[in-house]
Amino acid sequence: MGCCQSSLFKAPISDDSKNNQQQQQNQQQQPQHVRINHASRPTNGTETSGGLGGGCGVLSFTEFSLADLKAATNNFSPEFIVSESGEKAPNVVYKGRLQNHDNNNNRSWIAVKKFTKLAWPDPKQFADEALGVGKLRHKRLANLIGFCCVGDERLLVAEYLPNDTLAKHLFHWENQTIEWAMRLRVALYISEALDYCSSEGRPLYHDLNAYRVLFDENGDPRLSCFGLMKNSSDGKSYSTNLAYTPPEYLQNGRVTPESVIFSFGTVLLDLLSGKHIPPSHALDMIRGKNIRLLMDSHLEGNFSTEEATVVFDLASQCLQYEPRERPNTKDLVTTLAPLQNKPDVPSYVMLGISKHEETAPPTPQHPLSPMGDACTRMDLTAIHQILVMTHYKDDEGTNELSFQEWTQQMRDMLEARKRGDVAFRDKDFKTAVECYSQFIDVGTMVSPTVYARRSLCHLLSDQPDAALRDAMQAQCVYPDWSTAFYMQAVALAKLDMHKDAADMLNEAAALEEKKQRGGR
Repeated sequence: MGCCQSSLFKAPISDDSKNNQQQQQNQQQQPQHVRINHASRPTNGTETSGGLGGGCGVLSFTEFSLADLKAATNNFSPEFIVSESGEKAPNVVYKGRLQNHDNNNNRSWIAVKKFTKLAWPDPKQFADEALGVGKLRHKRLANLIGFCCVGDERLLVAEYLPNDTLAKHLFHWENQTIEWAMRLRVALYISEALDYCSSEGRPLYHDLNAYRVLFDENGDPRLSCFGLMKNSSDGKSYSTNLAYTPPEYLQNGRVTPESVIFSFGTVLLDLLSGKHIPPSHALDMIRGKNIRLLMDSHLEGNFSTEEATVVFDLASQCLQYEPRERPNTKDLVTTLAPLQNKPDVPSYVMLGISKHEETAPPTPQHPLSPMGDACTRMDLTAIHQILVMTHYKDDEGTNELSFQEWTQQMRDMLEARKRGDVAFRDKDFKTAVECYSQFIDVGTMVSPTVYARRSLCHLLSDQPDAALRDAMQAQCVYPDWSTAFYMQAVALAKLDMHKDAADMLNEAAALEEKKQRGGR
C-alpha cells in the first residue's frame, strides 16, 4: 500500500463515473481544486485529487490510513513532536516522512496535527472541515495535503516546512535577528496568503500569531494551513493570552474576517518590536508617536522611519476596537507591497540560513514530441502553432451527441467556440478566452482542446494560475491526454515550480509513448 504515489496532480476518474464528473465540472464556472465523492471516499491512503489555486507544488489531497501516518512518525514518537498547544482543544504536531517516496524528494516530509476525539466527536464534521481547507493551494501557504479520520483518531497532514517559525526567529534567535527588509517581506507574504484565502471563500483564520508563520526550504515565509481549520467542532478559535484576542471574540466567542485582521495587527507589532506586546499597550505608544521606542532595538536603527511609520499606521488600523473600522485583506497587500525594498535578495540570505538544495529536476525519460519539445523550451508561440494545426482531432470520443441534442443552444455554443477558434488563430487571446468561456459555461458539451487552448491564452496573458486550472480540467475530461499534462508543465514552470513541471513532462512523454504502442 502506498500513499500519494501517482502523478502529482492526476485526478483519477473511473470510466463509470467519468461522464457524471464531467457534467458536474462543467456546471461550475470556477473549477474546484479538490473534489471527493463522500459516498465512495478512498480509505487506504489513496490519492483522490490534486491541484493548485495559486501556485505551490504539493502532493495531491489524500485520505491517509492510520498505518501510513504511524509509519511516518515512528508511531507518533515523542521525539517527532514539533509543537504542543491549546488547553481548550489540545493538539500535538508531529514531523514525519512518508514511506515509499524518493528519498531525495523533500516534499515527502510532512507535518501531522493530532487532535483528541473530544475536539471532533463527529468524524463527518471533521472530514468535511478538512476537505474545505484541502481545496486551497497557494505558494504563501503551508498547504494541507490530507487527513485521517479512523476510530478515535483525528489527524491533519500538511507540508512540512523545515526552517522554524516566525516566533523562533523573532523572539528566540541564536545567530541573528531578522533584518528589516525581511520583516517587511513576512508582512506582505502573510497578507497575500490571507487575501488568497479570503478570495477563495475561506476568510476565517483561527488564532493568527507568530507561531503560525513558517519558513520553507528557501526561507520564504508561509502561513500554516492548520489555522484555517477550527481547533474543535464547538468553534474554540483562540488559545493565546486574552490580551491578544480580538475584543469582539471576547464578547461573543465568534471569529469573523475582521477578527483575523485584528490578529494580523498583532503580528505586525511583533515584527516591529521584536517582542510580544499587548495591543492596548502598543496602541498607547503609537498614539504617543513613540515609534522609535516601540521599534526592536536589535535592528540597531537599520530601518527606514518612513516605512516603519506606514507599518505602524497599518497596525493601528488593524487593531481598531470597532471591526468595521479595520482594513480588509486587499488593503493590507496594497499597503505593504510598495514597501518591499530588496525584491531580488533571496529570503534564505536575509534570514541567514543555508538554502536547501534539491537535486536537479530530471530530464524527461521518454523521447519528446514536437509538443513536448515546445513545452520544455517554454516556447508559447510554437505551442500555439501546434494547437492550431492539431485542431480538435484529440477530442474524438469525448462527446457522443444524438441528433435530438442539436438544439439552438447547442448551435449557439458551437458558434461561440467557432468565434473563439478564429480569435485563437488570429492571436486575439482576450476574445478567445471570452468565447471559449461561453462554450464551457453552457456545459452541454465538454472539450479538452478548448480547455487547452484557453490555458494557453491565460499563459500568454501572464495568468499561470488560471492556465494551470484549465490544463487540469482538460486532464479531468481526458485523463490520458498528454497535451493536458504538457500544458500543466508549462504553467507550473511559469509559477517557478520546476521540479513539478519536470514530473509533468515525464508523465506526458510516458503517455505519448503508451499511445504510440497502441493504447489511448
